[in-house]
Amino acid sequence: MIEGPLPLLYQDADYVAVHKPPGLLVHRSWISQDETFLLQRLRDQIGQRVYPVHRLDRATSGVIFFGLTSEAARHLQEVFESGQAAKTYRAVVRGWLEEPLLVDHDLDDRESGKGPRPARTRLTPLATVEIDAAVDRYTTARYSLVEAEPLTGRRHQIRRHLKHVNHPIVGDTTWGKGTHNRFFRERFDIHRLLLVSWEMRFPHPLTSNLVRVHAARDREWDRLMGALGWARAGD
Repeated sequence: MIEGPLPLLYQDADYVAVHKPPGLLVHRSWISQDETFLLQRLRDQIGQRVYPVHRLDRATSGVIFFGLTSEAARHLQEVFESGQAAKTYRAVVRGWLEEPLLVDHDLDDRESGKGPRPARTRLTPLATVEIDAAVDRYTTARYSLVEAEPLTGRRHQIRRHLKHVNHPIVGDTTWGKGTHNRFFRERFDIHRLLLVSWEMRFPHPLTSNLVRVHAARDREWDRLMGALGWARAGD
């Protein structure tokens, strides 16, 4: 987990965005014994209360927004819920995704007990690599760098949709494949979910100006991109 100040990506009178490190919960949860949370760290860092607008999984890193008042947070939540915001993620996945793909596959919410609900994710391949290593049942291992745009907001949607199309995210201990997770730990010293909230774009709810925020530089991610030959992928 990253120590020290959180990378501030955006701040105005109403909102603040930071780059969330992997492994950090956004806020306190009854299912966790953690003593440190993103909301708490950000509050202490900027010296004022912050209000969650959306969520990222503990294991996911990247762009996340907070309101500086409860009213501002509510207004931005409405923008997200109305589909006016565009969110893009990047992931390293097993196998080669060779063509753009729209995954239209209903997902249930196990926590709330709700049945299947419509869920759609747009996938775009950015780069591929083949490694001379017998990771699974093949003599070589293939991986892709994928851009994912969730068009709906279901829990763990990107992770579950990538598993559904047989391209699980490397480092996913719930919906991934242990053989590939172990390979990345041993070969590249990567011990995290390789999913990043890469960019967010939306009309500011109070000014209508376009807000566009990109994830911060991540040394571990950059190191892996270089090792896979993807240093310029997606530029």
